[in-house]
Formats: sequence, C-alpha cells, structure tokens
Amino acid sequence: MKPETNFAELIGSRICHDLISPVGAINNGIELIQMTAPSLGPEMALISESVTNASARIRFFRIAFGAAGKQMVGRTEITSILKDVYANTRLTAVWGPDEAQPRQRLRLTFLALLCMETGMPYGGRIEVSQDGDHIIIKGHADKFKIEETLWKILDGTQSFDDPLRPAQVQFGFLPFLAAQDGFTIDVEANDERVTIRI
Repeated sequence: MKPETNFAELIGSRICHDLISPVGAINNGIELIQMTAPSLGPEMALISESVTNASARIRFFRIAFGAAGKQMVGRTEITSILKDVYANTRLTAVWGPDEAQPRQRLRLTFLALLCMETGMPYGGRIEVSQDGDHIIIKGHADKFKIEETLWKILDGTQSFDDPLRPAQVQFGFLPFLAAQDGFTIDVEANDERVTIRI
C-alpha cells in the first residue's frame, strides 16, 4: 500500500458515490408519482425539494471532500450543482468562469464556498471569477459573521490547537489541500467584505 494513500478522501468519494444512486432513484420515483397524480399536495413538493437538495449536496461534497483526479469539470455541471445546492436558501452563488475547471482546483473552490457559507449565515451573494491562474471567490452581504480564528487558519497566519468542529472542517482541509497541491490562499475577511483568492 502506498504511504501517501489518503483514506479520508477515498472514504468521502465512496460515501458520495454509494449515496447518489439511491437518492436519484427516490427522485425518479417522485417524478413518476407526480406524472400519474400531479395534485398530491404540498407534502410531495416538500419531499421532492428535499431529495433535490440532498442530491445536489452529495454531488457538491463528492467534489469538495472526495479524491481529485486530473479530469476536467465543465461549466454546465458546475452551475447545475450550485443552482441546486443554493436553491431555496438565503445564498446565491454566481459562477463566472466559462472554461472547464480541473477537478483539483474545483475541489478547493467548493471548500472555499463552504467557508463563505459559514461567514454568511444571514444570506447574500457569492461570486466566483477567474483571473489568469487564480480563482477569486467574493462574498457580498449586508451582514457577515466572521470568526477571526477560523479565517486566520485559512490563510495560514494562525495554526489551530483546538480541534475543529465538523461544521468547520473546511477551514482546516482547504489550506491543507492547497499546500499539498501547490496553491496559496489569500484571504480578506472583515465586517464589510469577504474575499478568498486561490
């Protein structure tokens, strides 16, 4: 066994891979029910919305926490995932780059989006753009919730001594992967603006 085998990433990929099929099957079943009985009421709409969101989250997490090969991910797939993930939430994510993205860098971008979510619990708009070889993620909101320690961990100006909570794992995982993959992270986070440049 290779010593560099990353079991955490492989486990993430395996879980997402195994969950996406049954969740997709549930969604297909709901669509069939709606075709035969379209007026089943708000209960079916709630189930359908929840399944769609679960499917989108699994697709999102598969990229963010799974193993990243050298394959490219096209704009259509990326925007489809983001549209479904942020549907019916307080956040809007706008994907700017037209080019397909290397899965390795897209993984970093999706982790950065999870960091943005943490800093924007009251909602807002997240814009992703590309500047040469860099991806820029900007958060726009009327109000941010910035936990300074987490954002300092993200840009490498502070190490974390206390264990991160599950909801904060992206703040440790993103700089670890970025360093491993040869990327640097620049962060500007305050009460008026949040920007992550990878």
